[in-house]
Amino acid sequence: MNPVPLIFLVLMFAVFYFLLIRPQRMRQSEHRQLIEGLQKGDKVITIGGIFGEIESIDEQSLILRVEGGSRLKLLRTSIMGMQQID
Repeated sequence: MNPVPLIFLVLMFAVFYFLLIRPQRMRQSEHRQLIEGLQKGDKVITIGGIFGEIESIDEQSLILRVEGGSRLKLLRTSIMGMQQID
């Protein structure tokens, strides 16, 4: 039996893992840490591109105050990242 196809298959899986699966898991882990670390007063950006400040927060949702004083109730998971302070 020729081991070349098996070696090729293992190498393809390794490349697939290190180029696709591992980076995605790292991004998911970073996002989970961000979501768990949210606090009142944090300036954030939602997945939809809305900038705002967290007014209150509970386990599943948060109240985001946006420009003009409007308030939005969002799921915690809808937060994409922290707003960079210029």
